[in-house]
Amino acid sequence: MFRRTFLSYVGGAGALFAPVQPAASPQKPKSGPARHAQDDWLDQAPEAHRVIFDTWMADKFGEAVGFAGNWARVNKEQYGLADGDLAMVIVARHGSAPFAFSEAIWAKYGKIFAANMSANDKVAHPNPVTNVHAERLVNLAKQGMRLAVCNLTTRAYTRMIAKETGTDAEAVYKELTANPIGPATFVPAGIVAVTRAQERGYALVSIG
Repeated sequence: MFRRTFLSYVGGAGALFAPVQPAASPQKPKSGPARHAQDDWLDQAPEAHRVIFDTWMADKFGEAVGFAGNWARVNKEQYGLADGDLAMVIVARHGSAPFAFSEAIWAKYGKIFAANMSANDKVAHPNPVTNVHAERLVNLAKQGMRLAVCNLTTRAYTRMIAKETGTDAEAVYKELTANPIGPATFVPAGIVAVTRAQERGYALVSIG
């Protein structure tokens, strides 16, 4: 359902999907890919080891959170590293994006999220109406994890919520973006953040 709804919003509301930050002229380094100011947040992180977990289906998000926890734990227990050595990002986009929002947001809009999040198998794994991953995300945030939240998807859910509740869309958008569950960057598009992170030395773990 989310895919059909999301695509319809993309077609009819392009102006809403402008990047969070204004486009800047790319700065070409001496070697390697061009760099853009919108992506500089990725370098405000440790350089010793970097990983980005990409997830886009609601029923797979828990696996991303679990693997992220294992990555941090094993690096510390087996390699003697500290949080300050590790850069860890979880991308929340498409069907998984609502999990980036706080429990207070879910208390208001959880049923709308559940009805619209894409999942591989909604029969076997029904979408929850509460943020079932909140506690683990808070714990990961304490270890330095940062969320990369897709702004395209956030705008799509904004429109859905505004339509369902009769609320001003811009007011809903401000409410959502002011209430992530932990440190978060609202990136122009989650899929772009995935590629930009790899250009800046992050290893990719793709969950689905």
